Amino acid sequence: MKGNVIRNISISFFILHLITSGHCQPPRGPIIISPQVNPDKTVVFRYLAPMASVIKLSGQFLKEPVAMKKDSLGIWSITVGPIKPDIYPYSFNVDGVTVMDPANVSFFPNERFKASLVDVPGDTPLVHAMRDVPHGTVTYEYYPSVEGSTGSLVVYTPPGYNQNSSTKYPVFYLISGTTDMEETFFKVGRTNLILDNLIAEGKAKQMIIVMPYGNPMARIAEQRGKPKPADPMSRDGEDAVRRAKLFENDLVNHVIPYIEKNYRTISDRSSRAIGGFSRGGGQTLRTAFGNMEKFSWICCYSASLSPTEMENNFKQIGNNPENTNKQLKLLWISVGDEDFLYKPTVEFIDYLKSKNVKYTSLITPGGHTWMNVKTYLAQTAQLLFQ
Repeated sequence: MKGNVIRNISISFFILHLITSGHCQPPRGPIIISPQVNPDKTVVFRYLAPMASVIKLSGQFLKEPVAMKKDSLGIWSITVGPIKPDIYPYSFNVDGVTVMDPANVSFFPNERFKASLVDVPGDTPLVHAMRDVPHGTVTYEYYPSVEGSTGSLVVYTPPGYNQNSSTKYPVFYLISGTTDMEETFFKVGRTNLILDNLIAEGKAKQMIIVMPYGNPMARIAEQRGKPKPADPMSRDGEDAVRRAKLFENDLVNHVIPYIEKNYRTISDRSSRAIGGFSRGGGQTLRTAFGNMEKFSWICCYSASLSPTEMENNFKQIGNNPENTNKQLKLLWISVGDEDFLYKPTVEFIDYLKSKNVKYTSLITPGGHTWMNVKTYLAQTAQLLFQ
């Protein structure tokens, strides 16, 4: 009898819990699916905002923002395309405020702007697509950095790294652009999938890729409870050069020793590459030209150094081209023909040509975009450590 009473009391409490829980829950809105990529490469974007007045969609697949329409449930939507297969950042402007897509977990890591990502797959899998191949591992690391700060890294190790405990690997240090984070080459550039696919096809050597945060000054300020400093006014001004030196110090004296202590690396210059996009490309050139004893492979994506800076700070590169050409196994420079850095990049190429410094260049259609960066990464990965 006693057991039945206890059982009845338990059931009563369970029913009461269900009733009260139902009353306490806020009303649920409609389920939003966004983005919805259709087989014909058109894409539907949706945003729930019953009280909004105007919502526009912005994206690197559009020439300009486009207005969305609201239905009776307060869901704003628009269908665009067909869109050329690739990965694109996009955002919504809701009554003047730019926001990410709350229905989408894929986002663009960045210090300042907020964007979501839409992946439009190709009929044939693109180089950055998830394929049925052996996959490497992506690890987040923290390390002792400059001025007592704690730095952060994303590290890719190739397929089989954890099984082949005696094998050592070359290392590619890969730096993102202005306001990008250490995650950007991973989450937007899909570095891990590009390398997985190229390695599986026998087109790239197995390598470790280290993706550092390119703005240690901002990290130091943040960890000291101060606001992040504004971006430099000029890409080759005194402030930009000073910040590049801080990054160089971090990479050469903190990141590389940390990686070589904690990962199985081949620790010589012929097995060490450096590359970067935009600001990261400028950091790549300054760090490599200032530490030629450490790097044999240089990959510069959508960036350059001015002839003036080359003559003032790295005169040895052009003054002794025979030695430069002997030291470097690859000096790669690439840019889009609509990139706002196209002209200075061509000037940099012309400077190297006038000094008889060997280089490999690639001019692609398009602008200063991560769509182009993935192309450059896929091309250079096939050249490194060969």
